[in-house]
Amino acid sequence: MSPAAGIRRVAAYSANCTNFTITEARTAGSKPNRYMRNLPNIITLLNLLAGSIAAVFAVLDRLEWAAAFFMLGVICDFLDGLVARKLGVSSELGIQLDSLADLVTSGLVPGLVMCQLLGMSVSGGWSSNSFFTEALSTGDWPHAWLPFTGLAIILASAWRLARFNIDEDQVSSFTGLPTPANALLILSLPLILLYNGSDAVSAVLMNPWVLIAVTILSVYLLNAPIRLFALKFDTWSFRDNGYKYIFLILSGVALLTLQFLAVPLIILMYVLFSLFAQPK
Repeated sequence: MSPAAGIRRVAAYSANCTNFTITEARTAGSKPNRYMRNLPNIITLLNLLAGSIAAVFAVLDRLEWAAAFFMLGVICDFLDGLVARKLGVSSELGIQLDSLADLVTSGLVPGLVMCQLLGMSVSGGWSSNSFFTEALSTGDWPHAWLPFTGLAIILASAWRLARFNIDEDQVSSFTGLPTPANALLILSLPLILLYNGSDAVSAVLMNPWVLIAVTILSVYLLNAPIRLFALKFDTWSFRDNGYKYIFLILSGVALLTLQFLAVPLIILMYVLFSLFAQPK
């Protein structure tokens, strides 16, 4: 689950004299009407829709469009939590919807994209036809089945999201790489090949063993027992958030200079900053 989903957790408090339970956080002002209370859920459904379209484009081997709709889904994933917090609403339905949407947008989509990339790597390289239309019909079973290892990303993402749902200690930091960050890492690979892909870069990224190594790393990071910081600011002081500001500045510089090549470096930097820079 994304960082935005953490702010939509239900707060339940039992009173001493009654069994009344508050299952919806409310603002100090008037209660939002029914339509406004459901606005975060509608945005979550837009995330799910964008992820579903991205999955279709991934199967059709239009990986740049898959990446575009994935990013649209991530934006909705951020907005649903933001809107829920501004309205002061939360519900168990919203929490479940958020996990289901994230599983599609940040789990299924990167798994399908990795499956396609592995299929291309064993059937002619980046310019070859879709894995789903070519590699499976070759009759070369080791090559035909190898790309399915990319689907391990979906399984690891599902495990990560389920674990997040029952772990109350992942608000200001996370255990393991959040699924949107992991998906961003995977979705950056076809964009690098399209827009930053020199012959040397293409040779590396179209090596099936490199892609399998990336898949294994992805599966591990999603559920690794390491604490990764959340980009949330309780205060704006540099003393309390210096490592976050430095991370954001370096990430911006990397994106401006390296474009899509910067994304894997930013994910690596995020892990390193979490391990060595954030206060223990």
